[in-house]
Amino acid sequence: MTDLHAVRGTDRKALVKEVAVAAHAPRFLYLHWPFGHALGEPGNFAQQRTVLHDMLSMATSAPHRGLVVELPYRWRRETYPPVADWKTPSQAVISALSKL
Repeated sequence: MTDLHAVRGTDRKALVKEVAVAAHAPRFLYLHWPFGHALGEPGNFAQQRTVLHDMLSMATSAPHRGLVVELPYRWRRETYPPVADWKTPSQAVISALSKL
C-alpha cells in the first residue's frame, strides 16, 4: 500500500480513495496521483513540502475522526509556492474541511 504515516500515526495519505475509506483510519488525505508518487514528482521539492504541510495541517485541524479529504492538486499542472510558515494550517486543507 502507498500510504504515508504522519503525525501521531493516525493520519494517512492515500492514492486509492476506496482503500482509504475501507481502511477506516481516523484521517486520510487523498490525491489522484500515479502510484509511487505519494508525495509528488521526483525532485519537485516545493510540491513535496506542500503535501507534507497538508498532512501536518490535517493532523492539527481535522475536527473529528473518520475524515477523508481530497486535495485539489492536479498531477504536473500546479505551481507550488514555498511553505512560508509550517505552523499556519494549509489553506488547501482548511478549504477542503470547510466543504465537509
